[in-house]
Amino acid sequence: MHIIDYFVLALYFCTLLIIGFHANKRHKDIDDYYVGGRKVGTLPLAALWMSSWVGGAAIVGSAEKSYQVGISALWYALSIFIGFILFALTCASRIKKLGDTHKHITYPDLIEERYDSRTRMISTLTTVAAYLGYIASQLIAAAHIIAAISGQPLGISFIVATTVTVIYTSMGGFFAVEATDKFQSLLILGGITLVTVPLTWNHMGGIERLATELPADFYDWGSWGWGTILAMVTSMILTFFTSMDSFTRCYAASSCKIARKGTLYAALAALIISCSICFLGMSSRVIFPGGTGIPDGASALVGLIMHVLPVGIKGLLLVAILSAIMSTADTCILCASSNLTSDIYHRYINPAASREAVLRLSIASSVFVGVAGALIGWFFKDIMSILIMAFTFNSAGLFFPTMAVFFWKRATSAAAFWSMSAALGTVSFWYVGQGLYTENPWFAIDPVWPGLLVSAVSFVTLTLMASGEYTNKKFRPRNTLV
Repeated sequence: MHIIDYFVLALYFCTLLIIGFHANKRHKDIDDYYVGGRKVGTLPLAALWMSSWVGGAAIVGSAEKSYQVGISALWYALSIFIGFILFALTCASRIKKLGDTHKHITYPDLIEERYDSRTRMISTLTTVAAYLGYIASQLIAAAHIIAAISGQPLGISFIVATTVTVIYTSMGGFFAVEATDKFQSLLILGGITLVTVPLTWNHMGGIERLATELPADFYDWGSWGWGTILAMVTSMILTFFTSMDSFTRCYAASSCKIARKGTLYAALAALIISCSICFLGMSSRVIFPGGTGIPDGASALVGLIMHVLPVGIKGLLLVAILSAIMSTADTCILCASSNLTSDIYHRYINPAASREAVLRLSIASSVFVGVAGALIGWFFKDIMSILIMAFTFNSAGLFFPTMAVFFWKRATSAAAFWSMSAALGTVSFWYVGQGLYTENPWFAIDPVWPGLLVSAVSFVTLTLMASGEYTNKKFRPRNTLV
């Protein structure tokens, strides 16, 4: 790496910290800190969506998987695209309207409004567990990028990534995230699609080498394994409807129309970036067959960038990827922080806390979840595995009760609570079983399937057994739909 590349990295970190401290002065309450005062426009909202979904797994992890299995890795990108479209067309505007009506800040706010406080608690615990996994995957991915740029050991790079991300996110909150995401989304879209793809194409002398030098199974859509693909696609799409950031994005939009449009714009941008990443991962397999020539500790994508791009642009591109990863990490930190602050402390421990006290606690809880996620990431370094596990926890137990908020009037609070609890326990049991009983054929089944099955059966059965009356009489979702 050249001195110019190091300078670009240092400048980027300093900019993040300055933005964080400056944004801190704009916060008046947790409504500003977590959802930006509910005034975000279409393009900023699309950038915020991008920051949630185009991060370590979508960039570094997908490139690595493309290097290993070829075009089958695009299933990850297609899952994101389908999830965006379905969520935008079915729920985005509904969530926005309900959020404005009831002043929701978090996903569990909506769950309690429809069901009850114990259901809120189980949804909070599930969400926190999932977001710790999301944070872990992003910070370890950021550490790999910093290590590639600086040449420092992965441990030191991991500490730097965690420290900078936690400081600027905790201090700046939503306004810091919004200020950086617009620029970072353009940087990653232009840097990957308009710079790295053409230069890589030129370096290989054309796309023909992908057809002639890669194994035939690299063009098999099922080479990742159809069981793995189906479970991943299902859990990722369902996660759009249960993930906390999906709800906070809609709450932050300035209108129902913008909530829908911003989501659709993000879908298109994410698909373009993901297809570009797949091309780069497969190209890296041609340029570095069998891993030969990739710098020690670097991923396929990082190795490609360092080999193909010229000085200056190389550092800029690595920083662009780093910014996308850290933007996802900061979103996840804010979501988990709002769970601790709003859904636990302010709801159950000290409902009478002042605005200033809650805002101070928001900053402290952002630091706490950032560090906790970092510790998980350090001990479990497989980016894709951590992320898919988090998707499974977030989707398996929460999907059916969440959809019933909008589409099933008869659903009861008891059914929601017990189905969430049973699914969370089932998924946890399945993951433990996979670790302890590797030869047992039952545990070869992906945990998302038993989790969804238990959730669906218990939710529908308990609802049909009940009277069909709402526990919470003041909430009538069919009267508030857009």
